[in-house]
Amino acid sequence: MHKGFIRELMKNKVLYLMFVPIAAYFIVFNYYPMAGIIVAFKNFNYTGGMFGSPWVGLDNFEYFFSSGKAWLVTRNTFLYNIVFLAAYTFFSIMVAVLIAEMAGKIFKKTAQTLLFLPYFLSWVAVAAIVYNLFNYEFGVINTLLKNIGATPIDIYSTVSYWYFILPFFYVWKWVGFGSILYLSAIMGLDNSINEAATIDGANVFQRIRYLTLPLLKPTTIILVLLGIGRIMRGEFDMFYQLIGNNGILMDGTDIIDTLVFRSLVLSPDFGMASAGGLYQSVLCFVIILLANGLVKKYDRDHALF
Repeated sequence: MHKGFIRELMKNKVLYLMFVPIAAYFIVFNYYPMAGIIVAFKNFNYTGGMFGSPWVGLDNFEYFFSSGKAWLVTRNTFLYNIVFLAAYTFFSIMVAVLIAEMAGKIFKKTAQTLLFLPYFLSWVAVAAIVYNLFNYEFGVINTLLKNIGATPIDIYSTVSYWYFILPFFYVWKWVGFGSILYLSAIMGLDNSINEAATIDGANVFQRIRYLTLPLLKPTTIILVLLGIGRIMRGEFDMFYQLIGNNGILMDGTDIIDTLVFRSLVLSPDFGMASAGGLYQSVLCFVIILLANGLVKKYDRDHALF
């Protein structure tokens, strides 16, 4: 076995050398920091540091769950991310298919550029756009409503509107990036299949339904599984910038990340923050195992592991 490994290493030494920077990156930035998990079980102080602080066991988790918001933020985080993932996947595939079917090269490139542009905007810039759209006194929407004699809408005081606003802006910002991934997969498909279908009389909708979408299945499953892997990781930047500390919207828009952040701001309890992060990670791990297990059960070839 040892000789076989040495032989394999020498045979593909260039490939292994190319892998070294990637391995170093994950070791330094992903695996080495995992030692910080211990903070979740300690009453952290600067004198003792990570390993010298007193051990408190599960007290930090007890504080997190006794806050009364553990179930609320867990539910919000899960449901929002389910909606985000479903909408992002659907619209990314739809946009990718539409771009792939466009005939004009210039128009296709222009559409791709315009769709990809929001990806480069920070959530701070998006928050400014949202505020100027929905502000009760001088927002664009309420100004138009006033001009036509309609009653202005107090969006920043009504949580139900945000169930649609947040997914809309999430998709608006990320659909350009997602469409590139699916468009790359479409461009990699065997074009002779589409040509044969066209010769046999299939129209564009039939080709999309019976050829393009089924052939995108492996890519879709992998990307969805990767999305499920971070389903308990809320989009902190988006929620914090768009909602902030608006107490009126808190019950309907608060997620684990924003709860932990506010806890750190009000009281720098690193133990409780680490407990919240570990709680998220464990849930993500369990969910990805369950999702991958279901995929493996029905289609073993498309499972991640």
